[in-house]
Amino acid sequence: MSGEPGERNEATRPAEAPPPPPARGVAKRALLMINANSRRAPDLMESAVGRLQAYEDLEIVLEDCRDPELLSGVIAAYRDEVDMVIIGGGDGTLNAAARGLIESGLPLGILPLGTANDLARTLGIPEDLEAAADLILAGRTRRIDCGEVNGRPFFNVASIGLSAELARTLTREVKRRFGRLGYAYAAAQVMARARPFRATIESAGESARVKTFQIAVGNGRFYGGGIAVDEEAVIDDALLRLYSLEMRRPWELLLLARAFRVGRHGVFDDVRTRAAKAFTVRTRRPRSVDADGELITKTPALFRVLPGAVTVFAPESGGPGLQGATDAAR
Repeated sequence: MSGEPGERNEATRPAEAPPPPPARGVAKRALLMINANSRRAPDLMESAVGRLQAYEDLEIVLEDCRDPELLSGVIAAYRDEVDMVIIGGGDGTLNAAARGLIESGLPLGILPLGTANDLARTLGIPEDLEAAADLILAGRTRRIDCGEVNGRPFFNVASIGLSAELARTLTREVKRRFGRLGYAYAAAQVMARARPFRATIESAGESARVKTFQIAVGNGRFYGGGIAVDEEAVIDDALLRLYSLEMRRPWELLLLARAFRVGRHGVFDDVRTRAAKAFTVRTRRPRSVDADGELITKTPALFRVLPGAVTVFAPESGGPGLQGATDAAR
C-alpha cells in the first residue's frame, strides 16, 4: 500500500550515488635530458630514470643531450609543453642549460652524474641517483641566484688564471680515467707552469690594480670538486664573492690547501676578498674566463649577479650553500 501523498516508498527511492574516488595529484610533464657522456651516466642513470618513470603522476619526455650546447634551445622549445626540466649531468651540463632555465622559468631537477657535482653539493642534493630522483618527486623548490659574466650565466664560479688553465688541462679523457683525482693530476701540471698576471678589479666605486695568479668570482659555495669560494658564501643571497691570489710564488698556494677546503683563504694577507653585486676585471691582454669548468669568454669581464633567477628542487633542510628553508611541496 502506498503512503500519504508526497511520501515515497523505500522500495522506489533511488540509490544514493557512490562517493567520488579519492583525488589524485595533477599529472605533470617533465623534460628529461641526460648527458650520456657524463662520467657516471652509463652505470647509474637507468635506475634513476626508472624511478621517475614509475611515478604515476609524472609523464617523462626524454630528449637526447649529447651536445650540451643545444640544451638551452631544447628547453626553450618545450617551455609551454612541460612543467619542469630534469637534467642528468655534471656542472658543465647544467651551465649549458642555465640560459634556457632562466628564460623559461621552468623548475630544475638535478641528477648528479658529473665528476665534481659542485652545484648539487651546494644545494645538498645527494649523489645517490635514486635519492636525487625522490627529492624531485617530493616537489619542494626554492629560488637560487645565477652569476653572469659577459652575458653568459654560471652557477658556481667563474675564474681567470689558474682555474681557466685547469679547465683547459682537465680534458674529458682525464676525467674519465682519474675521476676526482683528475683535478689533482691537472692541477699539478698547471702549477708547474703557473705565472702571475696583472689585472684591474673594479667594484662599487673601488678600483685595485693587482698582480695575481687567479681571480675567481663565486655565485655558489663550492667549485673544483668541493673547494669553498668563501666560508659565508651561499647561492641565494644576491651577492657575488671575489678572491684574488696575490702571493709571490705559486708554491705558496700549497699553504692554503686546507683553508680552501673550508673557505677561509681570505684570512691570509696575500689573498684579496670582496663581496658585491658586480665586478669588472680588466687585463693587459685578453685572458680566458672559465665558468663551471667550461671556457666561455675572455677579459675584459663584467660579472654580475642575477638574484633568484632559477627555481630548483632542493632538500627540505636545504644545503650548505643555502640559507632559509625550501618552499612547500607543490
